[in-house]
Amino acid sequence: MLQKSAVRILALDDEPFMLKLLSHMLASMGFNSVTLCDNGLTALDQIKGPGIHPNLILLDLNMPGMDGIEFVRHLVEINYTGSLILISGEDERMLQTAEKLVQAHKIQVLGHLHKPVKPDVLLELMERWTPPIQVNPPIVKKVYTGDELRVAMDSAQLVNYYQPKVSVASGEVLGIETLVRWQHPEDGLVLPDLFISVAETSGLINDLTRMVLTQALNQAKEWQQAGLILRVAVNISMDNLASLDFVDFVSDLTTISGVPPQRVVLEVTESRLMKDTRAPLEILTRLRLKRFRLSIDDFGTGHSSLAQLRDIPFDELKIDQGFVHHASSNETLRAMYETSLSLARQLGMEVVAEGVEDRSDWDLLKATGCDLAQGFFISEPMPAEDFLGWVERWKERVSHEL
Repeated sequence: MLQKSAVRILALDDEPFMLKLLSHMLASMGFNSVTLCDNGLTALDQIKGPGIHPNLILLDLNMPGMDGIEFVRHLVEINYTGSLILISGEDERMLQTAEKLVQAHKIQVLGHLHKPVKPDVLLELMERWTPPIQVNPPIVKKVYTGDELRVAMDSAQLVNYYQPKVSVASGEVLGIETLVRWQHPEDGLVLPDLFISVAETSGLINDLTRMVLTQALNQAKEWQQAGLILRVAVNISMDNLASLDFVDFVSDLTTISGVPPQRVVLEVTESRLMKDTRAPLEILTRLRLKRFRLSIDDFGTGHSSLAQLRDIPFDELKIDQGFVHHASSNETLRAMYETSLSLARQLGMEVVAEGVEDRSDWDLLKATGCDLAQGFFISEPMPAEDFLGWVERWKERVSHEL
């Protein structure tokens, strides 16, 4: 339960009437440690001075002189560890953008209030407050070298994990995305964001992709023999598509494994712009002609854009998780999600929603008729040996919950 006496509040607004109103509302709610301030400079002096040290600031964004956004930057400079509630007469999108900025600065934001402030909404946000947590020094990410990665590849330290993709309409497990992990002898399980770029810059990405794809198709063959027919998705880099023999390698591998091209999904993420697009376009077009499925990954972010949809014959679109999670309650995200979904349908593409984190995300996909879902609400990525057991548990969950 919220200990109201523990909350030291600073209300910052250039309008005297608004300060009086906030003070009255907070007092009626039982918050007695409230300091009022009508400009940013004075507020900063109070925060840095020997007096009160607020652990919650009610911050007006629209102030002459130092506005709320600039005030936040100064809070970062003095290592403010408390929380913020943003207040403004601006529209919802502006307030959401301001919230994102505060979060990017690693300052806790409890939410935002539109003017005129409503007491019940203010109370709801106040009740989200929790005492500041002692912040440990940030963990410095380890930097790996190409030589270390080569040793890891040669000694079978890289292993595939698999995250399910399920039909939103029926709950049926239709496929998996292959996600490589480094089982480091000293550092434990290392995620790909720490070594994929190393593979690209050190010329190892082709060998890495081929190794991941080989393991994935061999695993798919085992599942196929156990009666589980799945689409197998593997991420490929644009660097892979500079090798003209990539098509033959993938085609030969499907022949050897017995997994037909129609059940192999190649998810393309363009992490950087290609200077010469002729080879990638040739290879992707040939792969599509051979009936491999092509998916545009993380659509709406980076270089995954309308230009790629125009130029490359994709038949699957993955809506980035940043446009899926919370889209049921965020109008901006919902507009982006529904626009992506509509675009894919008009182009005759299947749609996968990434980042399905909770029931509200799932219900939105179901209400809008999205094809496939992927995310922690369904399952985290898992080792191959855990997959068949998870499938049985998922079937049970579908029959009782979904």
